[in-house]
Amino acid sequence: MIVKKIKVSAVSYLNTLPFLYGIENSTVKEDLDISLDIPSDCAKKLLSGEVDLGLVPVAIIPELKEHYIVSDYCIGAEGKVDSVALFSEVPLDEIENIYLDYQSKTSVNLVQVLAKKYWNISPNFIQAAVGYENKISGKTAAVIIGDRTFNLPKKYSFKYDLSEQWQEFTGLPFVFACWVANKELPSLFINKFNEALNKGVENIENVLSAYDEQSISKSALKNYLVENISYPFDEKKQKAVTLFLESIEAHKVLLSDI
Repeated sequence: MIVKKIKVSAVSYLNTLPFLYGIENSTVKEDLDISLDIPSDCAKKLLSGEVDLGLVPVAIIPELKEHYIVSDYCIGAEGKVDSVALFSEVPLDEIENIYLDYQSKTSVNLVQVLAKKYWNISPNFIQAAVGYENKISGKTAAVIIGDRTFNLPKKYSFKYDLSEQWQEFTGLPFVFACWVANKELPSLFINKFNEALNKGVENIENVLSAYDEQSISKSALKNYLVENISYPFDEKKQKAVTLFLESIEAHKVLLSDI
């Protein structure tokens, strides 16, 4: 008998490596058909039903007809995350335009919430395309997320870490992505899946051993995974997700076409 595999879309960034390590070294991988995608594509696949489960930007949760957060783990941060930021050549109060990363859904909403409720600025928000990073100049800034950010801080005069700014604003950590299903999944699978994720999160040294240095060094990656990323989807992070989604709805900053 052929057993139907659960289709999964996972983020292709370095912060997902512990999850992928845990899955690869667990029997749960036999139950999965995994694709690695940028966050916005993870979202599209889950929304369209192309996959059953995704590590998706939390901003898309209200768009799902039904949703189930199936894991005790997430991509979150307590304070600086380092890989999600607003880059600019001028201070916040001088920014007139902000490009919004096409790879993101949560971060582009987060910057709008912060601009309106915390920074008290009203810039023009521009949907970005490939190569927009080169348009940061003068009073035009940009939100950039993921592995591309690691070599950017030295290039621009100002870097505003969005997770750190959120914590200063709310006193809470921030959650960028959760493991969300668009249908009910078997409890036995969910238990196995959680065990696999836990195995990866608890074995960062093994994750590092398997890493061949690419965009950043092994020591920099260790610092990023241990000091910047916070994986447990605990009570404070759950509260943060609720507050963030309420903020999006209350201030109508969700851009459905991003």
